[in-house]
Amino acid sequence: MNAKNAIKLVDVEIAGEVIIDKKCSKCKKSICCNSINQKIPAPKSKEDFDHLLWQISHQGINVFKDADGWFLLIETNCSHLLEGGVCGIYDNRPWVCREYTNDFCEFDESIEEASEIFFSTHKQLEKYCRKRFKKWDKRFTIYD
Repeated sequence: MNAKNAIKLVDVEIAGEVIIDKKCSKCKKSICCNSINQKIPAPKSKEDFDHLLWQISHQGINVFKDADGWFLLIETNCSHLLEGGVCGIYDNRPWVCREYTNDFCEFDESIEEASEIFFSTHKQLEKYCRKRFKKWDKRFTIYD
């Protein structure tokens, strides 16, 4: 086998015992370890939505609503993910990782596809806000 086709092996002692089912074995990108879904209070006021506009203006931040409520989707890689998609702290991983199941994972359907509404840009969310609030553009005035 030449160097171009060589497979990089992961040290099993570092990775710990990883139980991989059929779905996880097909996922080559460790999708569940490359983002954080943070539940947020349902935005109701212009101020709430204006705050979301600020958040979504940052790189790697998306906003979505699904049957479970509103969420920030933060696209970021876990610092413990080793090459090959193996967890480097598997035996000491946090509870949220231990309790995670792949019953509803992005390998089957992306968050964007599964969401009722999904915003990845300031422009998309602002368009939604203009439809939701008749006086959206007057939100900066004192007497609105």
